[in-house]
Amino acid sequence: MNALTTKDAVEAAMPALDGYAVVCANGFISRWACSVRDRPSHFYMIGSMGLASSIGLGIAIAQPDQPVAVLDGDGNVLMNLGTLPMIAVSKPKRFFHLVIDNGVYASTGNQPTISPEVPLDEIAAAAGYARVARVRDRASLDARVAEFAGAEGPSLLLVETAPESGPSAPRIPFTPQEMTARMRAALGGTA
Repeated sequence: MNALTTKDAVEAAMPALDGYAVVCANGFISRWACSVRDRPSHFYMIGSMGLASSIGLGIAIAQPDQPVAVLDGDGNVLMNLGTLPMIAVSKPKRFFHLVIDNGVYASTGNQPTISPEVPLDEIAAAAGYARVARVRDRASLDARVAEFAGAEGPSLLLVETAPESGPSAPRIPFTPQEMTARMRAALGGTA
């Protein structure tokens, strides 16, 4: 079993994402991101499975000079697979898509996804992402996060992790309206 966890992937990514608008997929990814490093420029999905990448793309199109990162899950990407080619065709310059692939729908009880049979990194490459890689260990994760976060995008880094076990991160302490207002203000808009 893979020793990396969702929390490991989030912890590795956060230091490289200073100055980024960060959109996090629903479930444990959002919960760990909020717990590890909350910022007003972070938006945590509550429900709306699969739409983190669409929201991230919208921000990148509306504010092309704003670096955008999407912390996504395999189940979320599979739910909205059509966004991968939309991102690739839109060619946002500072777009970092981190996909945490644990092979399960963690928030609903670890039911298996089809990601072991559907290589999401290969789909992103075929769609036209500027750079794509898959990592399975912490050293590769740390090196690739630094490389991909600073590179011209769109970039997709798929991180293979183990399903959740043990205690989880606390729930998000903000309402969707509060998160929207925080992010708008952080990006220079009005609440």
